[in-house]
Amino acid sequence: MINPYHLVQVSPWPLTGSLGALMLTSGIALWFHGWNMGITLLGLTIILLTMFQWWRDVIREATYQGYHTSIVASGLRLGMILFIVSEVCFFFAFFWAFFHSSLAPEAVNMGSMWPPKGINTLNPWGVPLLNTIVLLSSGVTVTWAHHAILVSKEFEATSALILTIILGIEFTALQAGEYVETSFSIADGTYGSTFFVATGFHGLHVIIGTTFLFICLLRNFVLHFSNHHHVGFEAAAWYWHFVDVVWLFLFVSIYWWGH
Repeated sequence: MINPYHLVQVSPWPLTGSLGALMLTSGIALWFHGWNMGITLLGLTIILLTMFQWWRDVIREATYQGYHTSIVASGLRLGMILFIVSEVCFFFAFFWAFFHSSLAPEAVNMGSMWPPKGINTLNPWGVPLLNTIVLLSSGVTVTWAHHAILVSKEFEATSALILTIILGIEFTALQAGEYVETSFSIADGTYGSTFFVATGFHGLHVIIGTTFLFICLLRNFVLHFSNHHHVGFEAAAWYWHFVDVVWLFLFVSIYWWGH
């Protein structure tokens, strides 16, 4: 009887990934205390190589070896859902910090007002609104790509993925330009720290999601996806929709309401 579950082979990647994470975090701590970035860069290199080789193995197991049965695919989907739930909790902490300070700004160093005295906030109807339109448009195109895969239209799926990636890159470029033009920094009190940490981590998630979709584009070129076998793309699409929703909350709360 064939086992419907995937019993993974012995792999060195959890060990190398842990070693890279240890070196990265230790290297950053040492860098903050005046050491050079050698250990940090070495740890980052080990993590990137581990990611590439580990995910290469997962693609091989799914596409060429047939280990990802329907039961395994269900487990992968559940794992992605739980990961996104953990990401929701991650961003919830930033929103909590923002609203905690904005709804009760009694501290003298905030001028007992919100936004704090001396902070010139960004106009929400400028670049933030444009970024909202860009990101919502990318949500439409990634849904288009998903539908195209389901109906086996490879060219449409490729076109929609390319458009989504372009929109993701445009969002990142616009946000980088916004950061350059802000009159405050992450060191400017509670407002500066909550603004840059929340929007910065979201920007990092956009970069990760764009990379995720780019890998899906490459896999689509070599026919890894079919209408009944595309768990990797589903995970990328769910992650991208999560990024879209977080941005909506950021725009409404920090850019608009906080303004």
